[in-house]
Amino acid sequence: MRTSIYTSTRPASTKGGMTFELFSWYFMRISGLALVFLAIIHLVVMHVSNDVSQTSYDFVATRYQNPFWRVYDLLLLSLALFHGLNGLRVIIDDYVRNQAWRLAWQTFVAVIAVVFWITGTITVVTFHPGSAPLSAFFGMLFHR
Repeated sequence: MRTSIYTSTRPASTKGGMTFELFSWYFMRISGLALVFLAIIHLVVMHVSNDVSQTSYDFVATRYQNPFWRVYDLLLLSLALFHGLNGLRVIIDDYVRNQAWRLAWQTFVAVIAVVFWITGTITVVTFHPGSAPLSAFFGMLFHR
């Protein structure tokens, strides 16, 4: 019996359950598709319809008064971060043969993912216009 060259590269699930690798495979496809649209909308809104030189603290403060933009930026951050680091995890699986080093690198990637996601989420969720004590200092420093 001949096998087709068009076989699926999707990981097989075990006993009908959703394994981590199968979830990861689906996540990469869905998040990649979503990121195409999110990134294009971001580029149009931030860089085409608005003058890049006018993107300032006040611009972001005005934009973040609408909860939609906070959710949008949080979704963009989350999908881009986890999509990219999941790809890095797959690369580590493919190229790092030693199990101890593979575990070390994957742990490092997981820690980086959590730290960056928490930092970005805190920034987006807790942003309040005028609450930055150094905003006047930085405004004076960079806007002469």
